[in-house]
Amino acid sequence: MTAQSTGYVAGDHTIRLTLYVGTNGTFNSAATQITVTEVGTATLTYSSCGSAVFSYNFSAGEFAGKSGDILLTRTGATPAACVFGSSCALIPSETDGPYPLYSILSNSAIQRRDITESKTGVPLRVVLRLINVNNSCAPISNAAIYIWHCDKDGVYSGYTNQTGGVSTFGDTFLRGIQVTDTSGQAVFETIYPGWYTGRITHIHIQAYLNDVLTQGTAVITTQMAFPQDVTKVVYNSTLYAAHGQNTSVTSFAQDNVFSDGTTYEMATIAGDVASGYVATLTLGIAA
Repeated sequence: MTAQSTGYVAGDHTIRLTLYVGTNGTFNSAATQITVTEVGTATLTYSSCGSAVFSYNFSAGEFAGKSGDILLTRTGATPAACVFGSSCALIPSETDGPYPLYSILSNSAIQRRDITESKTGVPLRVVLRLINVNNSCAPISNAAIYIWHCDKDGVYSGYTNQTGGVSTFGDTFLRGIQVTDTSGQAVFETIYPGWYTGRITHIHIQAYLNDVLTQGTAVITTQMAFPQDVTKVVYNSTLYAAHGQNTSVTSFAQDNVFSDGTTYEMATIAGDVASGYVATLTLGIAA
C-alpha cells in the first residue's frame, strides 16, 4: 500500500493523502507495468509541533469500511520553528550584573554543555538560538554563547563575600560556553536558578561572534526571564524549599532589569518539576 499527498503547501497543518494498492510491479515506476487501485483517503493533521493525528478511511480493498485515528508523536529533533516560534526582533541589552567572572573566558574547560558540576536542583535544559535581524533573521553559526547564573540558594561561583559571607572563589559551577551550530543553536544542561535579594529569577547570557571570546567584545549582553507560575512551583519543591520563595522582588515591575518589560526575554518553558524543564529563547541581534 502506498500513500501520495494530494495537497500540501508550506504553512499547512494538514496533509491530505490518497491511499492506493499496487499489484504486478513497483509503484510509480516507469520500468514496469502496475495495476493501481485507489482504496481510501487519509489526512495527517499536526496538532502541535510534537504530535500529529493520522486519520484513515478505506473505501475499497481488503480493509474496506475500516477507519480510525492514530496519534503520532515526534521522537527525533524538533524543528527550530516549533521550538522558537517565528520571533524576529532584537533582544534587549541588559547589565552583566555583579558576577560575570570574565577571567574564565579563556578557559577551554568552560566550553561545555553540562554546567552543573556538583550543584543540585531541578534539571533545566537551556536552548538558545542566535539570529541576525539584519539578514531576514537567518541563524548565526560559530558564535560563542556564554551563560551564567546562581545556584538554588542564590550563590554564584567565583566570588567572595556574597550574601551571608559565602565565598566561592576558584569555583566555576553554573557557567559555560557553547558554540552555535548551523541552526544558530546552543544547548546547556543546568539547574533551575534560585534567587538572591533584589533580583527576580534570571540567567545571564552573552554572545561573541566568530567564537572570539574577549572581554568587552560581546555583541549582546542580556538576561533570560522565567514565568512566575513555573518559578513558584520550583521554589516550593523539596530541593528549593529551604531558600523558599523570593519575597524581595515579587513581580517583574519591581525588578531593576525587567521592569521595562519581558516581551523578548521571557523563556518559553516546557516540562514539569518532577522530570525537569526545557527553556528556549531566541537571541535576535543586528550583525
